[in-house]
Amino acid sequence: MSYDLVIRNGTVVDGLGGEPYVGDVAVADSVIVALGTVEGPAAREIDATGLLVTPGFVDLHTHYDGQAIWSERCSPSSSHGVTTALMGNCGVGFAPCRAEDHDVLVDVMAGVEDIPGVVMTDGLPWDWETFPEYLDALESRRRDIDVAAYLPHSPLRVYVMGQRGADREPATPEDLALMRKLAAEAIEVGALGVSSSRFAFHKTGSGAPIPTYGAAYEEISAIVAGVGDGGGGLLQFIPDIAAGGYEGVLQEVFEAATDAGLPVTFTLTTGNSGEPIWPGAVKLVEEFNARSSGTGADITAQVFARPIGLVIGLELTANPFVLYPSYQEIAGLPLAQRVAEMRKPEVRERILADKPGEGHPFMYFAQAWQWMFPLTEPANYEPGPEDSILARARARGVSPLEEAYDRLLDDDGQAMMLVALANFENNSLDTVGDLLRRDDVVLGLGDGGAHYGMICDASYPTFVLAHWARDRKSGRLSLAEAVRQLTSVPARVGGLLDRGRLAVGYKADLNVIDHARLTLHKPVITHDLPAGGRRLDQAADGYVATIVSGEVIAENGIPTAARPGRLIRGRQAAPA
Repeated sequence: MSYDLVIRNGTVVDGLGGEPYVGDVAVADSVIVALGTVEGPAAREIDATGLLVTPGFVDLHTHYDGQAIWSERCSPSSSHGVTTALMGNCGVGFAPCRAEDHDVLVDVMAGVEDIPGVVMTDGLPWDWETFPEYLDALESRRRDIDVAAYLPHSPLRVYVMGQRGADREPATPEDLALMRKLAAEAIEVGALGVSSSRFAFHKTGSGAPIPTYGAAYEEISAIVAGVGDGGGGLLQFIPDIAAGGYEGVLQEVFEAATDAGLPVTFTLTTGNSGEPIWPGAVKLVEEFNARSSGTGADITAQVFARPIGLVIGLELTANPFVLYPSYQEIAGLPLAQRVAEMRKPEVRERILADKPGEGHPFMYFAQAWQWMFPLTEPANYEPGPEDSILARARARGVSPLEEAYDRLLDDDGQAMMLVALANFENNSLDTVGDLLRRDDVVLGLGDGGAHYGMICDASYPTFVLAHWARDRKSGRLSLAEAVRQLTSVPARVGGLLDRGRLAVGYKADLNVIDHARLTLHKPVITHDLPAGGRRLDQAADGYVATIVSGEVIAENGIPTAARPGRLIRGRQAAPA
């Protein structure tokens, strides 16, 4: 037999947690057709001696809703081994949407996901109105990796209710009936489920709560029922962590989903200090999973593998002085001129003596001194407490404000700092590691395609393999378990059972990785968005090849011209 591709003599990590073994992987017609010792010629062969061969990674939480329209590459995710991305998370997106409501959704995405309005207005053709038309628009584009989409709650609410929906007025029975009908329609044409958010820090660009904030149980129940009417799907949800409503809101969502026999995945974080905020949520998950065993209503907590927070700097959305009127006077200057001004003693004194004005809630986190750390090269996402701005300031005998000011000017003003706002309990990722080992937890929250000037978390698969499965001094994950968490587990949760494992008949999405050389670099700023928009990007060394449907989309970190990525319509069954 001849093959399209054979990867020879690699260390095969099957994605199911099995013991890695040395062997070959053969591909024909976009699927895996043989493993072990493969005889016969191939159109292309890759020598993987000394290298890992893994399934392609599945990221359940991205926001490529816009980027998948205006770009052929879902980067940075596809630069870190991701071959399937699920977008439309957090209840925000661009469909359904009438022409008169474009500005409303742009305002929501600008505030919640830190995507500049001009990027969306210039980059999106808006050649759709309904959700089925949006999926058709996605399907008509070429891209590097596969994408799937949730029906997002905020656009649905605004589409059904107009300004009443944006203003968070209660939905009428007629509104609820239409939401249910449209949710069923979305599932029937290929949505993987529906997403929603009740997170208080999710604000529009104008500073208002998002349309779904405070949505009643009856509304969630109607939409979930529509998902059931359409054939079923996953409910993705962000509870109001900040307002202490974790368990109360989750109870409502779990009940609605359980009644409809639907699975749920929700955002779970751990605090950095004080009384832990997550155990109650985990207990609730255990109770509902025990109650709904066998109904299909499995509940998973979605956890990020490193600190959740911000990347800040003079060229980014946030820095400790961004709300200071004295800094705002020079904020519009080109970076070199701004740095020159900030180095003047009188300017430094004036800014340090100033006070912040009003702004987006996230801006106030840019002064969390105890949890703020200079970002190094290569990137370090588990720094020691002695590296914090607070500790460095004490060592120098200056205020944290002064230390932060001086560090922002490092590297001619191109320095960046990590603000670790959550998942860093007692300056450690130990609690995250404990959670990742649970069967009711799934990796996610990469947020690729969003927060362009605040974070670059889509690189987390590389962090999992390099830090959790190689470099961490204690509590490491085995390589087999780390790969399982990046592949078959999120594929199962998303209902994509045709991928995420190396076995005959499964989709030929693969990575060939030099694990010993795997390195996650510090983020960099690029200007490749529509209208010259700025975003954070992040590269890695060690990805020898990334393969989608049997086609190599990147070699040694360099993208190829291949664009085999497709829109996934609906849940996918496992091969026979």
